[in-house]
Amino acid sequence: MLTKAERTRLYIIEKASHLFNKKGFHGTSMSDILEVTGLAKGGVYGNFKSKEEIIIEAFEYSFRKVSDELIIRIKSKNNAVEKLTSIVDYYYNYTEYSPIEGGCPVLNYTSHLDDSLPELKKAVVRAIRIMLETIQKIIENGQKYDQLRASLDAALEADILYSRIEGALMLTKVTGDTSKLNRLLEELKLYIVTEYRK
Repeated sequence: MLTKAERTRLYIIEKASHLFNKKGFHGTSMSDILEVTGLAKGGVYGNFKSKEEIIIEAFEYSFRKVSDELIIRIKSKNNAVEKLTSIVDYYYNYTEYSPIEGGCPVLNYTSHLDDSLPELKKAVVRAIRIMLETIQKIIENGQKYDQLRASLDAALEADILYSRIEGALMLTKVTGDTSKLNRLLEELKLYIVTEYRK
């Protein structure tokens, strides 16, 4: 059971997560956060020391929303190919139907990072590492249980798959053409099915 203070803190993080994901750190003001939460300055500053502290927790909250949804999809599948293609499927129409407004938090926060936010950079790097390790582990387990080709370099393929997903999201976000995302994801699924299976 959360305390009132913990509920208020979570409420601020939830509301701010959408702002930061759409507008970035420099594009989001404390006035924006006050407006979207409906709280007075004391309500926000009583829970957070600075905007920097809010954005780190907002990113971690956003990434958790995405990773929790992905984990449910992955666990519902029976073999490595299905698990990998379920990750790809998750991103269909993602620029329009993401759990956090504005699209992929990893992509969005990465594009706003600079040297003035070292702790946020560390949080984004941790998130990317989690994604890569998750994909790598699926591939390694697929090899272990004779579902995928033993010759695959699991770490390299994790880099390839994740970078292709993020690249497709970036291209779609910039062009505004969701069909590009879905076409590229279809090609990626074909790559998994044809190149990974034994």
